[in-house]
Amino acid sequence: MLTIVLPILIFAALGLTLIGAFRRIHLWRQGRPSRVDLLGGLLAMPKRYMNDLHHVVARDRYMANTHVATAGGFVLAAVLAILVHGVGVHQRVLTYALLCATALMGVGALFVFKRRLNPPSRLSKGPWMRLPKSLLVFAASFFILTLPVAGILPEGFGGWSLAALLGVGVVWGVGELFFGMTWGGPMKHAFAGALHLAWHRRPERFGGGRSTGLKALDLTDRRAPLGVEKPEDFTWNQLLGFDACVQCGKCEAACPAFAAGQPLNPKKLIQDMVVGMAGGTDAHFAGSPYPGKPLGEHGGTAHQPIVNGLVDADTLWSCTTCRACVEECPMMIEHVDAIVDMRRFLTLEKGATPNTGAQVLDNLIATDNPGGFAPGGRMNWAADLNLPLMRDKRSAHVLFWVGDGAFDMRNQRTLRAFVSVLKAAGVDFAVLGLEERDSGDVARRLGDEATFQALATRNIQTLAQYAFSCIVTCDPHSFHVLKNEYGALGGDYRVQHHSTYMAELIEGGLLELKPDTGGRVTYHDPCYLGRYNGEYEAPRQVLRALGLEVQEMQRSGFRSRCCGGGGGAPITDIPGTQRIPDMRMADIRETGVERVAVGCPQCTAMLEGVVAPRPQIKDLAELVADALVERATAPGLAKHNTQEVVA
Repeated sequence: MLTIVLPILIFAALGLTLIGAFRRIHLWRQGRPSRVDLLGGLLAMPKRYMNDLHHVVARDRYMANTHVATAGGFVLAAVLAILVHGVGVHQRVLTYALLCATALMGVGALFVFKRRLNPPSRLSKGPWMRLPKSLLVFAASFFILTLPVAGILPEGFGGWSLAALLGVGVVWGVGELFFGMTWGGPMKHAFAGALHLAWHRRPERFGGGRSTGLKALDLTDRRAPLGVEKPEDFTWNQLLGFDACVQCGKCEAACPAFAAGQPLNPKKLIQDMVVGMAGGTDAHFAGSPYPGKPLGEHGGTAHQPIVNGLVDADTLWSCTTCRACVEECPMMIEHVDAIVDMRRFLTLEKGATPNTGAQVLDNLIATDNPGGFAPGGRMNWAADLNLPLMRDKRSAHVLFWVGDGAFDMRNQRTLRAFVSVLKAAGVDFAVLGLEERDSGDVARRLGDEATFQALATRNIQTLAQYAFSCIVTCDPHSFHVLKNEYGALGGDYRVQHHSTYMAELIEGGLLELKPDTGGRVTYHDPCYLGRYNGEYEAPRQVLRALGLEVQEMQRSGFRSRCCGGGGGAPITDIPGTQRIPDMRMADIRETGVERVAVGCPQCTAMLEGVVAPRPQIKDLAELVADALVERATAPGLAKHNTQEVVA
């Protein structure tokens, strides 16, 4: 009987899966158009899955091996089950291959089952708790059904009772793993995830690439929405990306705002977008809610506003844009893009930037700096330094981008220290002086794309008047914007962070340093230098050159905890149960060091805002400047050597 029923069950499930696929695609197509390479993406998908996705998954060795066994076994078993039991191809090699595939899948499913016995809090429960059982039932049913076909057991083994039991197992397993792949359930991530990898919003991320700059809005297109108001305002492949979420909660565990008790959980935010795409409420969400916000109170459809329907505004404003969620996501979902897209609508269309956000944006428009300081005071910090100006020199090897640390007394010390380093190395440099304006980073992260583009355009016009080999800055936020986001507006430059530049000067022998006798130090990785731009080694190279022992924090490198200063978070100031910089200082105290090396003015401000007693905060430029040995060097020779090393 099973030989008749089994093909019917398999092909019925495949038919329903195909219908579900068209339904799922229709949901994604509610989004705005997005140009992708459909065929090229599909052809590239297997490599992206095996290399890029598993590069992230492999950070958790247990789950990486489990996923290889379970997913690999399932894909192979499903294809072979269709051939052997659906089509009736009973070749010995295929039947034995099916036995091996189901056995491999079963072993992987056992490890999934073990993980689910006492799952970490970040994992969603609910339907996900039945997934290991479904995997085991599918593997066991087809393994036993294949034994007679392979000639290992006689035909009709076990009688009607076993046949009935196996039939139930096939219906359960095939229903969950085939039908559920496109109609909803834990296996939905397999179908959506594969296509998400094929038609990713940022294909340049694959193959070891890096893509972190925000996408520019076309402000001249009156038909395009200014940001995202409703789920349908996302591009269709963004909606596809949300649907690929496996609810592993790695983003939740990495999010500094969630840890601080602010009303943000990146995993739930993505699931809320899925709810909005299909229509419904968050009542059935089986993971951690937003801190302080119970489940069941939010819902919506693809055609209704997101804010105060699916989510509250303070959820969006809690984000520090640190990209910890994106870095940890095994499905390579772009959480930060989505958050900033929704912020853009609130800022540009509603004018609803919270707390001092509106004032900061007004200051940027009126004074070209977020603090509202008189523009004429931008160079007061360097009144006694006799800095060369670009408008006088017209060309220089290095254009030193000062940034808005120029208006902050604490960060003026960092700027002065770096100037002393440049002079000690004999670098041919100049500054823009009063011609420099804010880079636009804060405006863009707060969603004010218009102000960002206005500031960027004016800076690009200014820079076009001068000749220079590279831009160097002490601010990772300015570094990121100039390097990765000005290009879309016509400003393509070679940009370096001061840590990288100082490392090159030291390596080239252009700085004579006396050993720092301070012993151990820890280094705090700025998000916009590390996760955004992949620079982790140069700052540590500088510290080692000073003779310092770097004591790493538990969360360092690509898993460094955000200081809480990015994304306009100090401006929007959404309350939580604790402060993010206090959590980071707790990480620092665990190392037992007395000094913390930093490479970002915002990190300096946030960490120095922690109540004493606490370790001393020193910028890398200050540490290098303190270690300089004065020497007499012919200026012309020094400049020549510097260009050889750094060009």
